[in-house]
Amino acid sequence: MILMQKMQKQAARFGAKLVAESVISVNFSQKPFKITTNKQILEAESVIIASGARSRMLGLANDIEYLGKGLHTCATCDGAFYKGKIVAVIGGGDTAMEDATFLTKFAEKVIVIHRRDALSASKIMEARAKRNPKINFAYNSEVIEYSGSNGRIGEVIILNKQTKETSVLKVDGIFMAIGHIPNTEPFVGQVKLGKNGYIEPINWVYTDVPGVFVAGDVADWRYRQAVTAAGFGCMAALEVEKYLAGKE
Repeated sequence: MILMQKMQKQAARFGAKLVAESVISVNFSQKPFKITTNKQILEAESVIIASGARSRMLGLANDIEYLGKGLHTCATCDGAFYKGKIVAVIGGGDTAMEDATFLTKFAEKVIVIHRRDALSASKIMEARAKRNPKINFAYNSEVIEYSGSNGRIGEVIILNKQTKETSVLKVDGIFMAIGHIPNTEPFVGQVKLGKNGYIEPINWVYTDVPGVFVAGDVADWRYRQAVTAAGFGCMAALEVEKYLAGKE
């Protein structure tokens, strides 16, 4: 958070204006481009889309309540907080296996909770996870409730989809690994979307609309790291500068 505040101050020193509003829709069919927010309509000669992606959640009533308080969406970001603890990973794909394997560097025990009777991960990732003695698997299982004390998760209630019985699993933390949803809703029909609804860049940061560029997780379904997003943001900014200079 401190780093972000410093970056905002630096941008402001160079004349950037921060508008804390939500984008509802855009019109990239004519110049100047029009961006409609919840408060006004803005116009621009060039746009960088950096709206990111949000983690897919279970949709339970207290998802938001426990987010960051035992419920996490990034193993590489928060795994180190669980040294010697018991954690659960929800999911069955490559990301879940990667997260579970990574978390064994810190956690005493990692439990992978998957709603089906077989993993959807690649055979290589599955084999790697199953060879790790710290990783256990709960198949045909679905988390239906979180609970805890002092504002933190302490256990989850699991429904066995075969027996229809419920059980309580004591955990210190939960890591979601069931995918991400790119924040592209305002841009549907305005720029080309690719895999899983992410914006499909052309030549790194270009979109199919001249003058519209993209950076970060809204176009990156693979890495989703702050450092890669920042790098692409820098590239997009440089391309905007060249684009606007060319118009002059």
